[in-house]
Amino acid sequence: MRDAPLTFTIANGTREGATIVTLSGPLVLSNLFSLQDELRTLKPPLTIFDLADSEYMDSAGLGVLVNFYVAAEKNGRKMALAGVNQRIEALLDMTHVKALLRVYPTVADAEAAV
Repeated sequence: MRDAPLTFTIANGTREGATIVTLSGPLVLSNLFSLQDELRTLKPPLTIFDLADSEYMDSAGLGVLVNFYVAAEKNGRKMALAGVNQRIEALLDMTHVKALLRVYPTVADAEAAV
């Protein structure tokens, strides 16, 4: 599972100014660098990370999301997570990051709420 590749797509959301980053595969140190490079150029008003097809995340993957969140908030942009499974939710709880990030069941819920 952790050795599987990470793929991602970036697309416009249904809401004006929303961008959806859909991840498929584990978000781990060994495969996150291309995503991290792409995120440095991404600056929409709202970015939603769709994690429904991402079964696992390690601390490095969590660091990528937290760094994106900090940069977004610092520049008046918003970020949310959608489709988080139980394993990733446990990581968010254990690290107390869940209190920092907005987490929604689906992308549609995130677009409507943020």
